[in-house]
Amino acid sequence: MKKILLNGVDGNFGQKAAKVLLEKWPHEDLIFTAPTEKGLEMYKDVDVEKRVADFNDSEGLVKAFEGVDTMILISMPFVGPKRRAAQKTALDAAVKAKVNRLVYTSIVGAGEKNIDTYEVNDHVWFEAYVKEQPTHYLFLRDSQYAEAMVSNYVNAYENTNNVLANNMGEGLMAYISRDDCALACACAAMSDWQDRVVDVNGPEQLTIGQYIQIANEVTGHDVKYVEINDEQQYEFFDSIGVPRTTEDMWAQTATNFPFCSDGMVTFGRAIRLGQMSTFTNDFEELTGQKPMTVKEMFEDMENHLIGSRTSTDD
Repeated sequence: MKKILLNGVDGNFGQKAAKVLLEKWPHEDLIFTAPTEKGLEMYKDVDVEKRVADFNDSEGLVKAFEGVDTMILISMPFVGPKRRAAQKTALDAAVKAKVNRLVYTSIVGAGEKNIDTYEVNDHVWFEAYVKEQPTHYLFLRDSQYAEAMVSNYVNAYENTNNVLANNMGEGLMAYISRDDCALACACAAMSDWQDRVVDVNGPEQLTIGQYIQIANEVTGHDVKYVEINDEQQYEFFDSIGVPRTTEDMWAQTATNFPFCSDGMVTFGRAIRLGQMSTFTNDFEELTGQKPMTVKEMFEDMENHLIGSRTSTDD
């Protein structure tokens, strides 16, 4: 069996992918990494090899990635030059360690010719850089996490008088569960697929208004969608203390706001412009099962809130 290395097992997404791998792949052929020894503590009683992979230590990374056939690289939670530098360091080390294949969690819209969003631009850049390297790859272009909008929906009826306002308009998105994205990630690593893009989409295309209608039917709440323009969206985020970029003291604020306003506003704009409406059956082909619907997630809301992101960027 091929050796699979999963980076970032201390993060939310990484933990979910790790669980799938532990259920489906021989433990002797799994390697789990985290940036620190502390990040590996939760796996101390799990019979897999554990290594520290500090993305600030290029020489240490080469050693950490030795003997690996397939490496999973979960995209960094911070955005911009810091993310590009960290992921480039990891990839360069993987190439030096002769890793055969990279599985990378990219994002919907990364293949759109005229895309220009704070979040997506990094993925476009990194995908292009990966293609220049002598290694095989799988790019998993995940649709928007439905959990993010579940949390926004809850916030609407708890804090904003049953109004969910954003700049997505009538744009379509095939919302996907983060659990399903992690499942697809693990299945991609276990598969023989290579040198291709996998669109990880949910089972239905919805406008945000349609999404909210489904949520109302399940929960009995009466949340209403209000479309606002980009500047109004910025003003809202400013009013609640969301940083404009991930450079603006984001490591300190990420616990409360696991996003930045530049990312959210430009993401919403891209949805509104139809640049993120990709809709395929790649998920079912890869995993052998259908992705969860938005209705199913709202029927189990407590287990489908977005939670926090892990920012190990220092």
